[in-house]
Amino acid sequence: MNIDFLIIGQGLAGSLLARELMQRNCKVMVIDGGRENASRIAAGLINPVTGMRFVKSTDVDILLPAAKGFYSRLSGYFQQPFYLEKPMLRIFCSEKEAINCLNRLDDPDYQSYLGEFVQSTSVGNNLVTPFGFLEQYQTGYLLIRPLLSCLKNFFISQNSYKLADINYRDIQLKPSLRWQDLSPGQIIFCEGYHAINNPWFSWLPFQPVKGEILTLEHQAELPDKILNYGNWLIPLNNHQIRIGATFDRENLDTRPTDLGKDQLLNALEQILPNLKHTTQINHQANIRPSTQDRHPFIGHHPRYRQLAIFNGFGAKGSLQIPWHSQRLADALLNGVPLPNSCDIQRHDATHFPG
Repeated sequence: MNIDFLIIGQGLAGSLLARELMQRNCKVMVIDGGRENASRIAAGLINPVTGMRFVKSTDVDILLPAAKGFYSRLSGYFQQPFYLEKPMLRIFCSEKEAINCLNRLDDPDYQSYLGEFVQSTSVGNNLVTPFGFLEQYQTGYLLIRPLLSCLKNFFISQNSYKLADINYRDIQLKPSLRWQDLSPGQIIFCEGYHAINNPWFSWLPFQPVKGEILTLEHQAELPDKILNYGNWLIPLNNHQIRIGATFDRENLDTRPTDLGKDQLLNALEQILPNLKHTTQINHQANIRPSTQDRHPFIGHHPRYRQLAIFNGFGAKGSLQIPWHSQRLADALLNGVPLPNSCDIQRHDATHFPG
């Protein structure tokens, strides 16, 4: 069967790219092994201003409207919400963080994202804030698991989904591109951290990071806001929260650990001591496909132009993937050059073995 694009992986990257290409009348097949991936476990947080230095995410003024528009159209099509906008309380962990925040408040580029700095040692709901806090705007989170389920069912209804594991040796490059009974114009790898084992793209400087997340039940009163205190807390409803996430670059496996659990609970207790007594509902772990330069990996293989990659979004996939899927579609269908910041050509001279 002849198709335009074979997409490997049905995480958020592969799913949104497939949807974008299908919206542009391309014949697409999505291949997925059906196992848990980092997208399905991720919190889906969108936070325009991050880090100890309180810096706007790169190109957030472009990425955020694109993401909101993309998710809004999907919500309209599937008749259910996917992106939930909710303000975030940024609780400062040090005096230095608070000073960095104060320096941003006078910057007009930040005013639509930041509220008033509050210098207080505590706030309602027993929230401990020794260095003060600030409310951030235009924050929220994506319901990734329901979105991916809806998109999977959509792909199935369009005969555009196949449950299968990919063996790289089964991909035939010559005389024409082929996998099993499919003859795609191009194959696009959206495999998450598994790309470190991909024979065509493993040369890219990935920096995968393991993260663990807890889902807890509680009986305390909490603000109906996302909390950011070095870790994050998302209120799912009046009595359930998710907290995360750990960062582990050494132990790249998907096993939840007692160490990760203790780290998350100890950090939570520092700001919400009244939440000592919680019931664990779930404990999950997976591996983020982060990159050394913190920019995505998008583009064609330097030698085999019929192979491409769409990967490396790390912890900011919910924000970055919609806009970048549109840029890759422009490049694939109309020959529009990719932005230099995400094009894998930036690593050809230093990392491609030739």
